[in-house]
Amino acid sequence: MRTDTPWSTLPARDHLLAGAVDAAGAPVLDVVVPVYNEEKDLEPCVLRLHDHLARTFPYAFRITVADNASTDRTPQVAARLAAALPRVRSYRLEEKGRGRALRTVWSHSDAPVLAYMDVDLSTDLNALLPLVAPLISGHSDLAIGSRLARSSRVVRGSKREFISRAYNLILRSSLAARFSDAQCGFKAIRREVAQRLLPMVEDTGWFFDTEMLVLAERAGLRIHEVPVDWVDDPDSTVHIVRTATEDLKGVWRVGRALAVGALPLDRLVRPFGDDPRDRALSGVPRGLARQLVGFCVVGALSTLFYLVLYSLFRLGVGPQMANGAALLVSAVANTAANRRLTFGVRGRGGAVRHQAQGLVVFAIGLALTSGSLAALGAASGSPSHGTELAVLIAANLAATVLRFLLFRAWVFPERASGAPSASAAPASAGRAVDTHHELGNVR
Repeated sequence: MRTDTPWSTLPARDHLLAGAVDAAGAPVLDVVVPVYNEEKDLEPCVLRLHDHLARTFPYAFRITVADNASTDRTPQVAARLAAALPRVRSYRLEEKGRGRALRTVWSHSDAPVLAYMDVDLSTDLNALLPLVAPLISGHSDLAIGSRLARSSRVVRGSKREFISRAYNLILRSSLAARFSDAQCGFKAIRREVAQRLLPMVEDTGWFFDTEMLVLAERAGLRIHEVPVDWVDDPDSTVHIVRTATEDLKGVWRVGRALAVGALPLDRLVRPFGDDPRDRALSGVPRGLARQLVGFCVVGALSTLFYLVLYSLFRLGVGPQMANGAALLVSAVANTAANRRLTFGVRGRGGAVRHQAQGLVVFAIGLALTSGSLAALGAASGSPSHGTELAVLIAANLAATVLRFLLFRAWVFPERASGAPSASAAPASAGRAVDTHHELGNVR
């Protein structure tokens, strides 16, 4: 179907497919298969994938073999496949790295939907259409296969299962990731999203997937998850220990960059759909549930910090002095952490006022804890150190609940309501388009 309608005025779904429909031979989907020394598995993989897409995929497609500087006959096999099958092409890179291969091929592809899958085809190919359908329809921005979803069927060894779950637990606890499976070799992205997102992804190896997903999620992009049937490849050449080490280094690097605000996430303006997460990307207002989780995490760490300080100060001064000094130091740290991590306030504007209000909240907490210590002393005379700590923990729990309510209602009321300030309006406000079309309506 051809149309003379200006490209910029097309509905989002037709906008997505316009290039594929109008340009001769341009595909809707480009599936990248990154390989390194896969001369044995490459041909059966591509033939099977090509046959599946030809039978089941309703739009034009392309398969791109991305050769990561292979030293065996992989380049010759890829060239032979590209010559024999018109919808297959090969791309040679002189440097290794799965992330480098995906970034290079995706950046040069003309397909509106870009995907990749591992050469071992561990994932059942029947999940491919459900993976890319939300991207074609315009409902989602990225899509990932998940081996950890409840309805997934996975066959693999206990060692890999443990490593995978432990890694995703690390991502959830350290980077607040909400996606369930970062490293499944089965993902897709819309080209216009990739054009904005890929320049921000630094990693060129196995951590590429994780970094891309974390940045996308922090920017408010929609990530669609598809439960997959997955069978482990016992002949995989992935070096687990080295890969895990590099991944942990990547987690530290990205976490540090997010903590100091070094990533320009405000550049990732969503060009599709109206989403309640479309806020100022440099300071995203959080909902009550997310604020509560963040506050509890900060509170738990602050309590540990407070108890350590109290124990240290108690060596030289009495319980009341030790409690006051420990609570003061931990309160300043707690307010700063909640300001940034729980309520998403960045920059120095209002920091002094927030700390002053935080000290008022601290005074209330001090009254609760000091009163508890005074009551304990009056009741038992000379309580043990363990009893003091137990009473302080109970008093701090009560003070924590009150602190959260005061932070939401008084210290950070604009963030608690979820309404962005005037300066927080996204650059794309007023020009978002409705993209919630069903795949079946695409012509």
